[in-house]
Formats: sequence, C-alpha cells, structure tokens
Amino acid sequence: MHAEPFQVLRGAQASSPPRRKPRLVIAGATGVLGNEVLRRLVGLHQFECAQVLAREPIKAGLRGVTATVVAEGSPAQWPAAAADLGIILFDPPRLFYDRERALWTPQPEQLLEVAQWMRRSGASTLAVVLPHVQGRLPEALKRGLAGLDEQAVAALGFDRLLIVRSAQKPAPAPAAGLLAGLAHWMLSIFKYMVPSSEQPVRAAKVAQFVAVALQLAPPGIHIAAPETVWHAAQGDLHAAVRQWLHR
Repeated sequence: MHAEPFQVLRGAQASSPPRRKPRLVIAGATGVLGNEVLRRLVGLHQFECAQVLAREPIKAGLRGVTATVVAEGSPAQWPAAAADLGIILFDPPRLFYDRERALWTPQPEQLLEVAQWMRRSGASTLAVVLPHVQGRLPEALKRGLAGLDEQAVAALGFDRLLIVRSAQKPAPAPAAGLLAGLAHWMLSIFKYMVPSSEQPVRAAKVAQFVAVALQLAPPGIHIAAPETVWHAAQGDLHAAVRQWLHR
C-alpha cells in the first residue's frame, strides 16, 4: 500500500521537532547603552527568553525578560544557568533609576570570570560591549586593565566572540605649517555648529550595531575598533557591519 503524499509530509514533520530559539543572558543591562541593547535584542523576537543579572529580585519591565539574581561575590562561585548567547556591558547604572540600581553590573576586572560563567552556562556566542561614549569608560578600562583579559576570554572556546569598542571619530591629520594650523584653529571656533553626522554616536546606534553584528557574524573572533563603530553609525549601518565582518 502506497502512502499518500500528505502522510509522508506529516511523518517528516513529526520526526523533526521545531528548532528552539536561543536563550540570551545579559550582564550589565544598565545605563543608556545597556537599556538600548536589551530593548533592541528583545524587540527582535528571536530569543526564547532573555535573562538580566540582578543583585536583588526585580520585576522586569519588558515582556519576555526575567531577572536572575546572582551573589555579590565572585562569578566563579555562581551556579551555571542556561544560555546560548551572552552579552557583557560596562555602562554604569543610572542611580536615579530604581530598576538599574537593583541590576548587577560587572567590573572590568571581572570580565574573565563572567565570560567563564557564561561559557559554563552553555553560551557559544559572547559579545563584550564597551560604553558608547569614551567619558563613561570605567577607570579600570581607561588604564587598560581589562585588555589583558581579552586573550584569555578568546581562549575559552566560544564559537563567536565579538568585542565592540567605544565609538570614536578618527583623529584628524595634523595641520602642516603655521598658516594651516592657524586656519584650523579659527575654524575650530565654530565646532559647536556641527552637522548631525559629526555629533557623538548615540547609544541606539551602538545597540543596533551589536544586534546586526550578532545576526551576521560568522564563527570566529571579531573586534570592532572605535573608528569602525563611529563610521557605521554615520551611514548605512548594515553595509558597514557586513564590510567589517567580511573584510
């Protein structure tokens, strides 16, 4: 007896369960940037759940977001969670926001331990995102203390590792000669009258950069230099991210 086509199709569908969406965990969903990254990624509806690390129980304001309470001690002592994709941010919390005061924000020297915890929790992709404005960098990052840990993080075995630096406009070439220097100084008097493309990068643009990079990044280690993030925010962001990832 021959099986009908619809029976064959139904049997094939029954033998292959639906693909599970990835689970997201964010350490440091604070500040303007942390809030924007969380909203952008949750708004994509591409994750089964989104966890934010907190110091005390809170009620998340976004649908599909839950708070995971962690101890104040070393992340090395935390029990493993369940995650497929991890994000670490260092934007300080805004103290006038009650919710952000309750969230857990990593210190730069905890980068490696948090990454190790996320790896133990099953994360195969990790994104480390620095504050979008240079002035909001923690002192430890300004001194470069966390930079030494990046090699150790890369050695943890993540399928994909993304490091997004703080956006910064490329430095202009030094003026050649006295007259050129004088002209540059005179024009700098009007630097407050700058077009939108010359203004500092907004957190929403960096959050979009992170979201697009997570969607397009192939396996490997990808480091976005400050100038890369700045240039991407000035024009076609998707095209800039593709060029960065595949050059």
